[in-house]
Amino acid sequence: MKLSQYKTTDYLKTETDIKEYLKASFETGDSKLIARALGDVAKLKGMSKTAKTTKLDRSSLYESLTEQGDPKLSTITKLIKSFGYSISIT
Repeated sequence: MKLSQYKTTDYLKTETDIKEYLKASFETGDSKLIARALGDVAKLKGMSKTAKTTKLDRSSLYESLTEQGDPKLSTITKLIKSFGYSISIT
C-alpha cells in the first residue's frame, strides 16, 4: 500500500475554505494548531509575499508558524491583516 503525505493546503481552494480553516483553528484555542494554520495559509498565499506585506522576516515566519512555533500577537495580527481578514470577538 502506498501512502501519500497529507497537505492541508491541497484542500484550501477558495477564500471561504481559508476563512473557515482559520476560524476553526482559532475556535480550538490550541495555539500550536493556530500557528500551523496561519503557516499553511501563509505558504498558500506565498511566504515571500506574506513576509514582504507584513514586513516580517521570512525565515522567522517559517520558524514561528509551525506546531513548535509560538508567534507573537503582533505577528498574528499582521498576518491576519495581510490575508485580508480581521479578528473579531463574537
